[in-house]
Amino acid sequence: MAAAPSPDRPEPGPDAGIEDIQADAEQTRNELGETVEALADKLDVKERAKEKAAETKDQLVGKADSLRHTATDNPKRTVPIAAVALLGALAVGVVLWRRRR
Repeated sequence: MAAAPSPDRPEPGPDAGIEDIQADAEQTRNELGETVEALADKLDVKERAKEKAAETKDQLVGKADSLRHTATDNPKRTVPIAAVALLGALAVGVVLWRRRR
């Protein structure tokens, strides 16, 4: 499937010189290289899993901080909050472990 030329850069016409055609070919190569690189990044499942794990970890750290503040404000809720945080961390660990297998 051929990609359409960029709207800001028309294809060289029939009276274009060699330099124009070479510049167009170089620009097309650069665009194709960027497209291939973007597709390769999307297909890198291992790296995407690492990014998702880091994102989830950051979310859990934020929730743990929030829960820690809540626990100090209301000591009766400390045990259930800790249990929920532990279960969340365990669930993330299981998901990551299963993805590696």
